Amino acid sequence: MSPRVGIGYDSHRFAAGRRLVLGGVEIPHELGLEGHSDADVVAHAITDAVLGAAGLGDIGQHFPPSEARWRDADSIELLRTAVAMVPGWVANVDATVVCERPRLGEHRLEMERALGDAVGAPVSVKATTNEGMGWIGRGEGIACIAVALVELE
Repeated sequence: MSPRVGIGYDSHRFAAGRRLVLGGVEIPHELGLEGHSDADVVAHAITDAVLGAAGLGDIGQHFPPSEARWRDADSIELLRTAVAMVPGWVANVDATVVCERPRLGEHRLEMERALGDAVGAPVSVKATTNEGMGWIGRGEGIACIAVALVELE
């Protein structure tokens, strides 16, 4: 067995007329996130972390936004597909969501359950603000950074 660590990052700007999906959970908010799929920054960051740990490239390689079939795709399903590519298993994932609003504390456990189901391992989700600094601080969007530990066979 060979333990490997991967880091993933994703960010999307807010957009009117879209629903906000984070960690596979629809979050009540006046704006959603712009993107080709459902723009779930948490699932995208975790997908990149898992793929990176397994040496399998990144989300854009496997699910390119240039392909119409990924339009409005459920990012939890993309994550499941990425996990199935790993020649081994995911041991655990840790993710930090960075945004000023909405507040995510009451949705954290539901996100952890949805993400944990998708990866088949414990997932920890935390949220923080950017203390009013930069594009996140101005409320222009949301970012997420994730770390995944995989055991390769």
